[in-house]
Amino acid sequence: MSTPPTLTLPPCAGAYRLETARGSFAVHDARPVPGAGPVRGTALLVPGFTGSKEDFIALLEPLAAAGFRAVAVDGRGQHESGGPRDEAAYAQDELARDVLAQAAALGGGRVHVLGHSLGGLIVRAAVLRDPAPFASVTLMSSGPAAISTPQQARTKLLLDALAVLDMEAVWQAMRELDPPEAAESGTPADIREFLHRRWLGTVPEQLMATGRQLLSEPDRVAELSEAPLPKHVLSGEADYAWPVPLMDAMAERLAAHRTVIAGADHSPNAERPRDTAQALSRFWQGVSADG
Repeated sequence: MSTPPTLTLPPCAGAYRLETARGSFAVHDARPVPGAGPVRGTALLVPGFTGSKEDFIALLEPLAAAGFRAVAVDGRGQHESGGPRDEAAYAQDELARDVLAQAAALGGGRVHVLGHSLGGLIVRAAVLRDPAPFASVTLMSSGPAAISTPQQARTKLLLDALAVLDMEAVWQAMRELDPPEAAESGTPADIREFLHRRWLGTVPEQLMATGRQLLSEPDRVAELSEAPLPKHVLSGEADYAWPVPLMDAMAERLAAHRTVIAGADHSPNAERPRDTAQALSRFWQGVSADG
């Protein structure tokens, strides 16, 4: 799971519930300072498996400073958004429709949509359903199909545990599997407490449904390549969910802009947020210039 480096929203951002045609979603919404420069567009940031809007906190201020309104969302069943205790509610098409509703609720024209990890699969499905609301799509640390074999094994273990244990028991079991050095990793106490609280706030059926999506996702790159909008594949220089060469090849198949963030792994948004925000703003500015 992504570990945000901070939980403090910058002065340019606020937390509220975004009302959409498909329900209410918890968001963090960062806006450029009025008069500080041109407003260049709006970006919708969609988190990954076990994630939440907090994974993008460190991106908000630099994106707003670059002229972009940046809206990070808790998806259905994630953290503070809530959702039903029914796996069918978290089918990929349902989550894709949520993204389309979120984009529509933001107003102001087409939005740049970014999906991290599982979020990349969801925004891909949204774009394939209807590309019209989007100015561009960025797949961040997200690959062409199912996750890597080692990660499939770990995800299957999690799904097995979720089938028989409550969320607190699964959390404790995961902590027992952590290497000894994890307890000494230097993660601040408030971040550790947040990760626990977020886990308990996530609907288990959401994890079960989306975990199965990570195990079975088909390759839809050829379909996405036909979508009439600019594409961006961004990752760290190492990745445990999808090997970086696989993402390189996906970017070629998509004719996409490709960015590799030095010093980052699966969560460049949290591990190297300034470099990631700079890469995103450059790509989005280029899209605006071309369009």
